[in-house]
Amino acid sequence: MTYSQTALDQLEGGQLEAFKQSFQLALNHDDDDMLYSLAEELYSLGFSTYSKTIYEKLLKKFPSDDNLKINLAEIAIDDDHDDQALNYLSQVTKDSPEYVRSLLVSADLYQTQELFEISEQKLLEARNLAPDEPVILFALAEFYFTTRNYRKAINLYLTLIKSGTLEMSQVNLVERLGVSYAEIGKFEQAIGYLEQIKPVNMNSDVKFELAFTYFNLKDDQKAVKAFEDLRDSDPQYSSLYPYLADALVRLKRVDEALKVIQEGIAIDQYNEKIWQKAGQIAQMAGQEDLSLKYLLKGREIAPDDMEILTLISDWYIAHERYSDNLTLLEPVVEDQVFDAHLAFNLARSYQAVGKTKLAANNYETAAHELGDNPNFLKHAALFYREAGNITKEKTYLKKYIDLVPDDLEMASMYDEDMNI
Repeated sequence: MTYSQTALDQLEGGQLEAFKQSFQLALNHDDDDMLYSLAEELYSLGFSTYSKTIYEKLLKKFPSDDNLKINLAEIAIDDDHDDQALNYLSQVTKDSPEYVRSLLVSADLYQTQELFEISEQKLLEARNLAPDEPVILFALAEFYFTTRNYRKAINLYLTLIKSGTLEMSQVNLVERLGVSYAEIGKFEQAIGYLEQIKPVNMNSDVKFELAFTYFNLKDDQKAVKAFEDLRDSDPQYSSLYPYLADALVRLKRVDEALKVIQEGIAIDQYNEKIWQKAGQIAQMAGQEDLSLKYLLKGREIAPDDMEILTLISDWYIAHERYSDNLTLLEPVVEDQVFDAHLAFNLARSYQAVGKTKLAANNYETAAHELGDNPNFLKHAALFYREAGNITKEKTYLKKYIDLVPDDLEMASMYDEDMNI
């Protein structure tokens, strides 16, 4: 038995001190091929420091061996020694048989540095040199998948699958293809691939994609079952709860949906979107006070979230708590972060507390975007009628009647104005 094999056996048996001694003996006495194999085995086991020692020894003996340089570059990347890795890779010239491999390792390095354009250039150069090499096609597909360029990833995964390659580097390509289709909204194509994956081979992310795809296809029975399966296997996967709750709402199981979203709150108390969804579902369930409580909690976590702000404002308007709405929205106006819907809510609130000029200003602000909204037009017309501005009242009444001609009361009011 060689010293290298002895060292590996000792390492497998947990005899670390004995391994160190045998490793040194192997380094001094085993032949080059045996040492190279030992370095590869140690690297695969996570003992890259020892691999590095062997590769450096061999490189001194074979300074033109580009394979050794690339191996050392990979170890340097693992150790966050990027400059050292680049130094090794730069020594591999274009006429080297290992040049394509060096491009792949370079691409990995630049991707870790978030230099995505350079990383892509390296991969495309490798593909140009070896257009049919599956490893290169896979590396490029994974690059596009990781950088969310799913359309390009799809083409590459399809090429690999059509050639009979269904898995590489322990990555299921059918899974990748299904997820990619789902991410670009092609749910019919996605489901065809995702359903091929055996449940035992699905991780939480893929289970989510499957459930999410059913959800987007409005196959709510299957969506609920898939989300519940994910919840049972990974209850900490907080993203599932709002979608599971929505699927239950669409199945008219609102009370169950509220319980589900409350489970989500318990799992992730700092996710404002879960609080938002809880507020919306509590309102559907007729629990108005609970709805406001949840929405306010969401705003406490994310004070700049305009969607939650709007839901709270709508709640105040619906419950005629106009002063509370002004307290909520007036600071937003000062920060100049605003939209037409909130301007409408402000206008109604100022109108209710008797601040006519401010109400008028906000009705005019809202009109730029809500000029074809019947609800807005009706409120604006009634406001100007109350304020005694017949000209403005006629303008908004006319637009409203054009949209809602069967509102006889408002039509009669318009006829009265026309006779003034």
